[in-house]
Amino acid sequence: MTTKLTGAGRLAGVIGWPVTHSRSPLLHGYWLERYGIDGAYVPLAAERDFEGVVRGLRAAGFRGANVTKPWKEAAFALCDVVETSARRIGAINTLVFDERGVVGSNTDGFGFLAGLGEAGIAVSGQRALVLGAGGGSRAVCHALDEAGAHVTVTNRSRRRAEQVAENLPGIAVIDWERRSQAIGNCDLLVNTTSLGMAGSEPLDIDLSRGRATLCVSDIVYVPLETPLLRQARQSGYKTVDGVAMLLHQARPGFKAWFGVDPSVDDTLRSLVLATLGR
Repeated sequence: MTTKLTGAGRLAGVIGWPVTHSRSPLLHGYWLERYGIDGAYVPLAAERDFEGVVRGLRAAGFRGANVTKPWKEAAFALCDVVETSARRIGAINTLVFDERGVVGSNTDGFGFLAGLGEAGIAVSGQRALVLGAGGGSRAVCHALDEAGAHVTVTNRSRRRAEQVAENLPGIAVIDWERRSQAIGNCDLLVNTTSLGMAGSEPLDIDLSRGRATLCVSDIVYVPLETPLLRQARQSGYKTVDGVAMLLHQARPGFKAWFGVDPSVDDTLRSLVLATLGR
């Protein structure tokens, strides 16, 4: 089915600088065609004046937009409403324009949990160890905490890990040097650091202490199988790669802008994997 865009079409996009790396137009374009929706999702390269761009899009009838670097902090300043999850995480990646004004949310945690669910991984009551203390870590920790997991976070800088825990009472913090030792007591290990990403240094961790039921997840998706996931697979553990989170985090925005809760299928995953050189 080929979607035809009319004057009544719904519009959304992704704002960033640069924006050429974004796979969001591919994801949303696929869903628009699949569901036969009169609409379009476009890349919006905004080098400056983020507020002016957002105000202009709203005035032009856009339903909203995703936000990527370097504008995630600026998004907070102009939102009329910031949803609780985004406020606790400290980052906004989705804007919706409605009767409330500019509404900001963060869908990364939703995407992470949906990816685990797709893989058949239970969360409630499980013990999770999260590596890292950046925006990705905050989104993952918040989602796991909300889903009823017992979360421990660790980072090379302990102070940054403590800052994650300050916004999420009940989350434990351990020293980075104890990361391998702590694996023996967890059901889920999540890497949110850049360690293991293409061009970065590897993540040094010993998985031998893990139980047979351990699940290992990495939100990095370049490479698709990071050294951590390779080590986990070779050790017989279940793994969840970063593409699952990438695909599912796009769903709430699409639903808000275009009125359909889209599903993630093998065709979409294959399209995205092709952009990763797979």
